[in-house]
Amino acid sequence: MAAGPGRDISKLLMERSIPGRTGAVLPVPDVPPQPLPDASLLRTDLSLPEVSEPEVVQYFTNLSQRNFSIDTHFYPLGSCTMKYNPKINDEVAFLPGFATAHPLQGVEESQGALELLHRLQGFLAEITGLTEVSLSTLAGAHGELAGMLMIRAYHQSRGDTGRLKVAIPDSAHGTNPASAAMAGFDVVELASDADGNVDLEALHEVAGDDLAGVMITLPSTLGLFDTNIVEVCRVVHQAGGLVYGDGANMNALLGRVKLGDLGF
Repeated sequence: MAAGPGRDISKLLMERSIPGRTGAVLPVPDVPPQPLPDASLLRTDLSLPEVSEPEVVQYFTNLSQRNFSIDTHFYPLGSCTMKYNPKINDEVAFLPGFATAHPLQGVEESQGALELLHRLQGFLAEITGLTEVSLSTLAGAHGELAGMLMIRAYHQSRGDTGRLKVAIPDSAHGTNPASAAMAGFDVVELASDADGNVDLEALHEVAGDDLAGVMITLPSTLGLFDTNIVEVCRVVHQAGGLVYGDGANMNALLGRVKLGDLGF
């Protein structure tokens, strides 16, 4: 939305605030007034901008136009949420059978949705070459944390409680270190070699009895397929660790290679 004459849309809302200005005037209520919470529970010192509705609309519309979106730009890497989802997918997701399904709805009434979930698990297993699939995580970082908690649970179930270190390449997905730390691991950065691959010499240095696992983004955030990936997985497994595969850039692998076949 273009700015009106003389209106500076570069100012923050608080900088435009004028005491007493309101964004909307509500009509006289046509229902009986309801009791309000006790005044002691309400705050009167909230520092909120007092602006008109057009100012709010123009302000946030202007901010939205600064976003890097698939509708206005080309994504050379396709990382994480930057993948293209056909518009028909959004339309289907908003069908009442999906959008209005209740989490506590009975199994008998949810067979259609459950069938689709089951089929999706099969598709993902085939695409990745992995034996089991979970649909419980809600986002990429949530999946990372789940993966790290699974690695921790695996080692603890074996009584191998000394594995507290997770190695993460410097070319990995940016949220990997945070996910590993949240799961209670100590994060060790792995350097890249001159070709952008994981430095195998650096990996051997950390592949000891305290290594819980390695988090690998393939292709990496550099946009490169690590040509050492099979050896990386072998070294980590030989040391007793596990390999977490970050699928942020997995579109580039689709139909070409499976994580399971690479040793993940």
